[in-house]
Amino acid sequence: MELYLDLVSQPCRSVFLFAKVAGIPFEFKPVDLAAGDHFSEEFGKISILRKVPVMKDGSFILTESVAILKYMAQKYSSSVADNWYPAGLQQRACVNEYLAWQHTNLRLHGSKVFLLRSLFPIIMGSEAPKEKMDAALEDLKQSLNQLEEKFLQNRSFIVGDKISLADLVAIVEIMQPVGSGLDVFEGRPKLIAWRERVKKALGEKLFDEAHAAIMNASSLPQKMMQDKSKLEMLKPRFQRLFI
Repeated sequence: MELYLDLVSQPCRSVFLFAKVAGIPFEFKPVDLAAGDHFSEEFGKISILRKVPVMKDGSFILTESVAILKYMAQKYSSSVADNWYPAGLQQRACVNEYLAWQHTNLRLHGSKVFLLRSLFPIIMGSEAPKEKMDAALEDLKQSLNQLEEKFLQNRSFIVGDKISLADLVAIVEIMQPVGSGLDVFEGRPKLIAWRERVKKALGEKLFDEAHAAIMNASSLPQKMMQDKSKLEMLKPRFQRLFI
């Protein structure tokens, strides 16, 4: 199995972490998004979507991180612990519920904060508009509230007393705005305690390895400035999204 990943990307981190912690054998195929590797002719032959992660299992190619996570959990179900993607109908439904919710909530708002804080100044040449930043931060706050109140409640993990794919996807998304220098855990003891349980379940060494790139996001400007033509390609998209 080949996994095409850039660990600056939160969906890539979820796939990487799950494959590692579950002992699923794979070959790491690095795709440097900041350097524009996903625009290369070679990568275009693997995925016309030009996004990561991508999984290639023999001749079978799959995109979208949630689909990849479920595929790996089910393919290796004989060796992967059941808590990751439970066989029980209701527990699996709860994992699926969170994975469906997060796309337009925690993922959307955490990504927007990261883009506005870390990439907007590089691509647009100025700080992000204050009203856009304030709105993004408020949306992120509401998503974190819903994570605590609806999905986590008083449980150790999102689906009971053991970690699942839901927790894995949640933590990588939360760490994205953290990589921009924003402490989203401040004033949230419940979320801090959950984060520590997730780190322990994954292994702190592996957790830190997966997040090393995003925690060093300050190096992205220098890398992206090496090819200004790539920045020009991104500018219209940022104008549509944020201006």
